[in-house]
Amino acid sequence: MVAINQNYLKLPGSYLFSEIARRVAAFSEANPEKNLIRLGIGDVTRPLPAAVTAAMHKAVDEMASMEGFHGYGPEQGYEFLRSAISQNDYQARGVNIQPDEIFVSDGAKSDCGNIGDIFGLDNIVAVCDPVYTVYVDTNAMAGRAGDYDAESGRWSKLVYMPCVQENGFTPAIPKEKVDIIYLCFPNNPTGAVATKAQLKAWVDYANAQDAVILYDSAYEAFITGPEIPHSIFEIAGARTCAIEFRSFSKTAGFTGTRCAYTVVPKQLSRGGTSLNSLWNRRQTTKFNGVPYVVQRGAEAVYTPEGKRQVRENVAYYLNNAKVIRDGLQAAGLNVSGGTDSPYVWARTPDGMPSWDFFDRLLNQVQVVTTPGAGFGPSGEGYIRFTAFGDAAATKEAVERVKSIL
Repeated sequence: MVAINQNYLKLPGSYLFSEIARRVAAFSEANPEKNLIRLGIGDVTRPLPAAVTAAMHKAVDEMASMEGFHGYGPEQGYEFLRSAISQNDYQARGVNIQPDEIFVSDGAKSDCGNIGDIFGLDNIVAVCDPVYTVYVDTNAMAGRAGDYDAESGRWSKLVYMPCVQENGFTPAIPKEKVDIIYLCFPNNPTGAVATKAQLKAWVDYANAQDAVILYDSAYEAFITGPEIPHSIFEIAGARTCAIEFRSFSKTAGFTGTRCAYTVVPKQLSRGGTSLNSLWNRRQTTKFNGVPYVVQRGAEAVYTPEGKRQVRENVAYYLNNAKVIRDGLQAAGLNVSGGTDSPYVWARTPDGMPSWDFFDRLLNQVQVVTTPGAGFGPSGEGYIRFTAFGDAAATKEAVERVKSIL
């Protein structure tokens, strides 16, 4: 009889956002006349920038001709996009990342999960708590997380780094030795950012311990503070210890179009092996590349028109975040995030459990959020609001929430 991956059977319940979708669907079926406002799953609502769609239309026309047709592309991404990323996202900020260190993909979520393919199962993994659930679940699926304890909400082999109000929602370097460190700034779900000094401490630790930092900077475009680094590679020494993930989803509206990239510096090696080469080997075996039309759309993000239109999108969502933050604070909730991030992280009133407050908002005022407990044990007692909704609907949602607080 065929054997299955037993690690999947250890996963608790369902994926967080699947459970949210299930509860919302059940409510909608029972209350079809109710008008839901969704501030839960971080899906964008603004359309693709005009510069992007124009470039994609042109690329579609190319594909209709013998001369312009493109079949299989390079698994690492077309040179035109990798060069645009290198020049605009890194060189322009004084960071020396070359095109052959950039791997274009179909999403940061995919890459954050798939990067584990190049690491052994005996590595000790450290995650922030609360945490984007993909980091935890994919290590559990691979067998690095050990066993799940339902009472504590923790996996036995993972090292949890609490990110709570008392430490500004930024993790402390663990006392025990760890090998793989997941960091996400601006953070999902808390909205916290990290200073250069804080990131330098992590880089120095990783280099001293021969550890690897997996740095998710998918929300870097939302940083407003001039002193906050946008990339781990702005920190001296990061090229020898870090991998960075970025995405076009939340900035240019590519959630339904799918395009992202991962940076693996050529200087990064462990055990005498280049991780750039390992990731390239993984991608050429398991990935056929992002479609040509989509990559031409992503390239247009870096044109003058594309940059302006993306800035407008980001400003739109940051204004939504301000509306949520200010409204919840006025209602008496303890709130963080929402300034350098599209996420607002709020304490539930009177210590109410996260899922209970989620259900209360859904059933009483028809506002969909994300319960903090779904992000890990330290997320209990919090709720996450996303700023990616429509501006008018966001204002209405805030007023609804205020009405029951």
